[in-house]
Amino acid sequence: MHEHTVRARTAAGTVEGFTRDGVHRWRSIPYARPPVGPLRFRAPQPVQPWSGVRHCHAFTKCAPQERRYTILGPGKFQPRGEDCLTLNVVTPEDARGQALPVMVFVHGGGYILGSSATPLYDGAALARRGCVYVSVNYRLGALGCLDLSSLSTAEITIDSNLFLRDLVMALRWVRDNIAVFGGDPDNVTLFGESAGAHAVATMMAVPQAKDLFSQAISESPASGMVRSREMAADFAARFAALLGVRRQDAAHTLMQASPAELVGAQNRLIDEGVRDILGAFPLGPAFGDDCLPLDPLDAMRRGEAHRIPLIVGTNAEEGRLFTRFLRMLPTTEPMIEALLAEVDPAARERITRAYPDYPEPSACIRLGGDFAFGSAAWEIAEAHGAHAPTYLYRYDYSPRTLRWSGLGATHATELLAVFDVYRTRLGGLLTAAGDRRSALRVSNEIQRRWRSFSRTGSPGDGWPAYTDPDRAVMVFDRKSHVEFDPHPERRMAWQGFSLAR
Repeated sequence: MHEHTVRARTAAGTVEGFTRDGVHRWRSIPYARPPVGPLRFRAPQPVQPWSGVRHCHAFTKCAPQERRYTILGPGKFQPRGEDCLTLNVVTPEDARGQALPVMVFVHGGGYILGSSATPLYDGAALARRGCVYVSVNYRLGALGCLDLSSLSTAEITIDSNLFLRDLVMALRWVRDNIAVFGGDPDNVTLFGESAGAHAVATMMAVPQAKDLFSQAISESPASGMVRSREMAADFAARFAALLGVRRQDAAHTLMQASPAELVGAQNRLIDEGVRDILGAFPLGPAFGDDCLPLDPLDAMRRGEAHRIPLIVGTNAEEGRLFTRFLRMLPTTEPMIEALLAEVDPAARERITRAYPDYPEPSACIRLGGDFAFGSAAWEIAEAHGAHAPTYLYRYDYSPRTLRWSGLGATHATELLAVFDVYRTRLGGLLTAAGDRRSALRVSNEIQRRWRSFSRTGSPGDGWPAYTDPDRAVMVFDRKSHVEFDPHPERRMAWQGFSLAR
């Protein structure tokens, strides 16, 4: 295997990576100062310069989370720690001089787990096809995605929306440094999946992110993950109670607590919310501050979000994953009835009527998937599509192995196509039942579209923008095709639906 080292000179100092399989890779380049000690719960600070060469051959720490989520391979776990504000860069070995489009990936994980080091997010296949690929870590859970700013005191300041500020800092790093890696700082596509997709859609309403990215791709953004400052303060007070302290003493405790204690209290806070079906998920952005002045959907509706081209979409069977793992979605009749118990009876009737077989299990799973993901994609497409080019998709493809396992085209399966997994050994196993050709066809199609979009802001021919009343949806499947407003009754059932009360 031909491998050698490669160096680049960033504004803060020289980084050394390595070349393998036709790409250069740099791992865990810091884009901010470590948010530790007095910088815990503070907005990220610019990275401090270093002298000499910084070795960026291996992944360093991911954000604090439960260990079981950090598996990188059999018996191999990524170390965790607060010094996690790093990013990875992958570039094609033979870039031939022209500045390449940049694709910056934000990983998912419900704002509590995940890492840019996950093998799935490697990005080499995307880079080889002609881009500079960047994957980013950001602060998770109580340390980054739970707004505790209401617990600030005269002595201790706690900043809001830390993870959004982290992503702004990472995008500034890209703007200032990506040219030395062969990337075009004026052509950056921000893309992400699940909570990462939600973060991407939210960043479109972050004033400080203006002009830091030119296009956005939001793959399965979740609904119900934005809250007002008042609601955030309520969660912060509950969090303090779970740590066993009075609200006025909380700031001091937050600065002293170990990451594991904070993760434990955050998990109890989530469990409480799921038990009460507040629909109120405590983690994610809070609007009403300098970082995020408006609810992102409101900003889009008013045309006050960044008016840049957007691809947004969901998978056909989002909910199926959550019948097996992370049972946090309402995918059974009792859970759905609890979810809709407090809802206006007319709205409840409208929603259940949109799923004709309800309460059959398959209808419950569809309803749960739309509640959590479909409704968000529809709302974003409706809101943003009125002001900027917006492209809506639905990913229907699944190889027989996934269908037989009962997962089908569930949450996150489009990543197998986006990141070219079907060309790897794992992909060979997934397509062992005679699906290799169709899997590669879908992979080539989705990558061609994402690549065209990252270069030009358009996903290419035959995919019309989403506009009222046509509502074109690109369906990725064995034979990809466009449908117009495929499920109007399901789309309309969720309009204006909110659990916030």
